[in-house]
Amino acid sequence: MIILGATPIGNLGDATRRLVDTLARVEVVAAEDTRTTQRLLAGLGVENRPRLIALHDHNEKQRAAEIVELARERDVLVLSDAGMPTVSDPGYGVVAEAARAGVAVTVLPGPSAVLSALAVSGLPTDRFAFEGFPPRKPGERRAAFAALAAESRTLVFFESPTRLAATLADLADAFGAARPAAVCRELTKLHEEVRRGTLGELADWAAEGVRGEIAVVVDGAAGRAVPFADAAAQVVSLTADGARLKAAAAEVAAQTGHSSRALYQAALSQRG
Repeated sequence: MIILGATPIGNLGDATRRLVDTLARVEVVAAEDTRTTQRLLAGLGVENRPRLIALHDHNEKQRAAEIVELARERDVLVLSDAGMPTVSDPGYGVVAEAARAGVAVTVLPGPSAVLSALAVSGLPTDRFAFEGFPPRKPGERRAAFAALAAESRTLVFFESPTRLAATLADLADAFGAARPAAVCRELTKLHEEVRRGTLGELADWAAEGVRGEIAVVVDGAAGRAVPFADAAAQVVSLTADGARLKAAAAEVAAQTGHSSRALYQAALSQRG
């Protein structure tokens, strides 16, 4: 059987009893980083020393079949460095292969950075979408955000501290600087911080530099009762009354939730 085990995202005290019990008995562990798993075993006081198989983004395609074949005869525990395997972490390929091969898969629920960030964000939790890490290249990232600008569900992203400021600035540009959001940093750890505000405010804050493991939660699009074409027409109307195009686009974006940049470009093309 394949066993997916959720591991602590920072605080070892969040390890479940089922995870500890399973670590104490299994013969094989497929781990994202075997060194991290060794530290986990030591930190939890587990004396069992299972066979450790490295399972990461660069080798999962090659090792999935091997791990599933092992799981026909014995339990194989699949672990990521933190949180639930398969969620922005290795494990999906193994589960998919197990499903094809008819090998049972079960799960040991536990810590989740996605759900933890969503829960403490103060933003709606009834409907949400997890988008993982945004693209690293600026152009691809902006295109991805533009495609999500009308999404009404709360959005959750992971991001590295080195790219956080740029990502928040691109989100503010695509979603509107007034869109509510939260940056959740070092969840469950000593220096846990949840910073809430608008995307514009958070982008300014992050420009000074941020450290740690980060999740970004963004409110879903609201005010979409105004179609984009009508919003662009509002921008043109404001400029006809003497407003500067950039200011007009920003004002209508704040009122309707449409992207300021998209409104600017649409109004500019309409003006000829």
